Amino acid sequence: MRLDKALASSGYGTRSEVKALIAKGLVTVSGSVIKDPGFIISDSDKDSIEVRGNKAGIKEHIYLVFNKPDGVLTAMEDRRLPHVGEYIPSNLRNRKLSPVGRLDYHTTGLLIITNDGELSHRLTSPVYGIPKVYEVTYSGAPLTEAEKESASQGITLTDKDTPVKLKPSVLEIIEDGIAHLTLTEGKTHEVRRIFANWNRPVVTLRRISLGGVTLDEDLNEGELRELTQEETDSLKKITGLL
Repeated sequence: MRLDKALASSGYGTRSEVKALIAKGLVTVSGSVIKDPGFIISDSDKDSIEVRGNKAGIKEHIYLVFNKPDGVLTAMEDRRLPHVGEYIPSNLRNRKLSPVGRLDYHTTGLLIITNDGELSHRLTSPVYGIPKVYEVTYSGAPLTEAEKESASQGITLTDKDTPVKLKPSVLEIIEDGIAHLTLTEGKTHEVRRIFANWNRPVVTLRRISLGGVTLDEDLNEGELRELTQEETDSLKKITGLL
């Protein structure tokens, strides 16, 4: 990887800003001042890069958890509607970050954002069956053991022209009007359609977990944080990348 690209990708500015840093002799690799922005760094070089005498901490991939608010589009750009990209810090906007999967416009909660394309693919592919847990508040009569059983068997939705057989899911009744539903696939509006099938309209829908990464209680809507190394390794293990 080129030195200027590595530094720009790690939040040290645009490519032109990084080139200026390099030209001023403010960047060293293994103790040597490098003034060529096209200098090729190896994996073994990454830990020895310093900017202004401080270790650069080159990161090829970024992994973030975002608590998506209501009324925000799961997209990095949109001309009309509020979108996830507006919440990304300016120093990370050149890192080619993308949301992993989608949350509906009015669905809130956990959204993983990364530039690791292979991990993103595996987390969203039905082949890997990654569990996603949703907290649902609903109206209507309390859910029963009959609904729990139907979820565990895999519901057949008949709200479209062609019936759709869903994979088994896990319904946990928290209290009257509140339940957790764990899915391993991502059909369009799947949670809302399942609850409609039970004649329980969804009032609010929030994703609280994906692949074992859980939404922090102290992470407010609209805030994000980096995944811990333990969380990142856990996601890679369940998708076969580690």
